[in-house]
Amino acid sequence: MTATPHPAHEVSVQTIEADGIQIFYREAGPVDAPVMLLLHGFPSSSPMFRNLIPLLAQRYRVIAPDLPAFGFTVVPEARRYTYTFDNLAKTIMAFIEAIRLTRYALYLFDYGAPVGLRLALTKPERVTAIVSQNGNAYLEGLGTAWNPIRRYWNAPNNSANREALREALTLEGTRWQYMHGVTEPEAIEPEAY
Repeated sequence: MTATPHPAHEVSVQTIEADGIQIFYREAGPVDAPVMLLLHGFPSSSPMFRNLIPLLAQRYRVIAPDLPAFGFTVVPEARRYTYTFDNLAKTIMAFIEAIRLTRYALYLFDYGAPVGLRLALTKPERVTAIVSQNGNAYLEGLGTAWNPIRRYWNAPNNSANREALREALTLEGTRWQYMHGVTEPEAIEPEAY
């Protein structure tokens, strides 16, 4: 696949196969500019960067993939994908290879941080900068709200642990995370969640 040049203000959407998955991504900015790879958080996808991409694209080639099973990146059931930060990083590294990136800055948000930090550890010579927004690099930084997730991490086959997280992984649970406490919920674009 070859990238086509486009003005900084224009955002293209594309997919490319990497690690057996069709990775959806947004791209903007001059193809010969320094690369800024944006990795989103949970529960989100590349549209979370919709206002940031045009600003960065004035100086950078901006690439924002949807992580596996987020947004428009759909993991085939036959792939039997295990959703760990290690596997997400492996898939995003395959994506980076597929689009032929050799040097890039990482903009990491939330869940994107453990993925991006693994990329930096795997190929440190490729990373020109790391920008972390709400990204956690250590388990001690996770508060008590993470206790159900910790229990799941320690015993993922325990049905009670899975059930405790089920609601957060539904559309309604995701919508709640975006709408809870918002005074004007109609102002939140549905693409955001």
